[in-house]
Amino acid sequence: MQLGMVGLGRMGGNMTTRLLRDGHEVVAYARDPASVDRAAKEGAVPAHGLEEVVAKLAPPRHVWLMIPSGAPVSETISALIPLLERDDAIIDGGNSYYRDSIRRAEKLSEKGIHFIDCGTSGGIWGLENGFCLMIGGKEEVFRRMEPIFASLAPADGYAYMGPPGAGHFVKMVHNGIEYGMLQAYAEGFELLNASRYELDLRRIASLWNQGSVVRSWLLELAELALERDPKLSTIQGYVEDSGEGRWTVFEAIEHGVPATALAHALFARFRSRQEESFGAKLIAALRQEFGGHAVKTE
Repeated sequence: MQLGMVGLGRMGGNMTTRLLRDGHEVVAYARDPASVDRAAKEGAVPAHGLEEVVAKLAPPRHVWLMIPSGAPVSETISALIPLLERDDAIIDGGNSYYRDSIRRAEKLSEKGIHFIDCGTSGGIWGLENGFCLMIGGKEEVFRRMEPIFASLAPADGYAYMGPPGAGHFVKMVHNGIEYGMLQAYAEGFELLNASRYELDLRRIASLWNQGSVVRSWLLELAELALERDPKLSTIQGYVEDSGEGRWTVFEAIEHGVPATALAHALFARFRSRQEESFGAKLIAALRQEFGGHAVKTE
């Protein structure tokens, strides 16, 4: 099957390689010419602009966006609209807000252009292991694109979620759960590290993956990270969030769902970015005021 891939970063580049390996024709474009050249060396058809991507695709065209959410997606879709024809499709495989995906689908439908929102999970390991795909949009468009999804995903690794926005909604909740899982492992290993025992944290991570109820791929990755740097001495404890955790908590509030673990995990990321917490300073000052407790001064 033929596909245009816009965005050739860590995810888009690996997805392009996986599709090429399975015999698909990929017209590859990114703002970075070097990434286009790399894709071309692997067998992709190079393109150096959106116009060229569309020109090299046969109708009905399918253009997959693997670019940052927000303005980049909106701007790229706006640039594609005058280039595409009725029954063509745009697929957003990034971490877009599902409400934006609903709005984009409605806007494109007015032009007769289809929109597929595809929540994509797998990270840099997706090239070899496959990507987990959560797909929203019109079911008939999903069906005609199944060869693409089947090549990108492992066995049983893709599924149709429902109408526009459903794919990105499921991926949003998926990432909210990921926040909570990461935080649980973080707190557990911090407690192990602070204990009175000289514990081998890498060995514990490996042990827990042998039949334990907390075994997981994330724990396998923890084992790899601890093998490279047992005390994580080369890494700062500064943790970003890319939006999905916030959106998940907002949704929980709107629906009255007590997603306490997910909310805590999000707020813990905020705390990780503070060199000095004003709130903690205030607590220390108040304890001194009402109880005469000692405070540490700078």
